[in-house]
Amino acid sequence: MKIGVLGGTFDPIHNAHLLLAEQAREQLGLKKVLFVPAGDPWRKAFRRVLPAAHRLAMTELAVQDDSGFVVDDCETKRKGPTYTAETLRELHKRHAKDELYLLLGEDALADLPFWREPEVIAEEANIVVAPRGGVVLPELPFDPDRVIRIQMPFMEISSTDIRKRAKEGKSLRYLVPDAVAAYIKDHKLYRL
Repeated sequence: MKIGVLGGTFDPIHNAHLLLAEQAREQLGLKKVLFVPAGDPWRKAFRRVLPAAHRLAMTELAVQDDSGFVVDDCETKRKGPTYTAETLRELHKRHAKDELYLLLGEDALADLPFWREPEVIAEEANIVVAPRGGVVLPELPFDPDRVIRIQMPFMEISSTDIRKRAKEGKSLRYLVPDAVAAYIKDHKLYRL
């Protein structure tokens, strides 16, 4: 079985994340896509990140109406910084008979050489990338021909912008699922 893995800080999860998962599922024939919210995202140590419980709850709300999307909380349960290589090793053990596909935006692929054990990441999962405008790719620590490219309509949505809009009390409609927007409003997230 082909399983997609879409990890991220999801601070908050937004519609471009969901579109990436759907396009990969459709184009690659994935049976399901696992959404893996980061527990302690080491690449975000420079900024304040919402507690994992909120990010996990928003991710669950975002995918609740799609049986092909499943939230995996393995990183939010892990102590200390969470690394994609460790997560893929764990998922590979649990899904030993399945083929894993790590879903990334082109910006994340450009950052991948700076992640912990990027060569292990490429061994544990097929690397799938969606286009993102203006990204210059560095030399990758594995054969770049192994990268599977998918097509996706360009959506200029970022979690940074959503946090800013929430702080300013602006609408999040059509940027995040309605249930996520309601959760952000009800819990007064990103207001400080």
